[in-house]
Amino acid sequence: MNKGELVEAIASASNLSKTDAEGALNAFIGSVQSAVAAGDKVTLPGFGTFAPSARKARTGMNPQTREPIQIAASKSVKFTVGSDFKKRVNS
Repeated sequence: MNKGELVEAIASASNLSKTDAEGALNAFIGSVQSAVAAGDKVTLPGFGTFAPSARKARTGMNPQTREPIQIAASKSVKFTVGSDFKKRVNS
């Protein structure tokens, strides 16, 4: 499912226009991105949790030359699936 199909599914399930459904989806995505970027955890009971995650600096390898390279520390996002979501996928 891509974003357009998701917007269409939201619109039909909630009796919204596609424009309103896309606006709601964009607002949701923007809110989650802003919260996680600020270091907060976003928990949606039954669905999952979005949380910031820190990666330490480490030494990697250039696969072409096999020379060691230094990989800088960075931030990432971790998604943990909620139990209800996991049960639905496994049934």
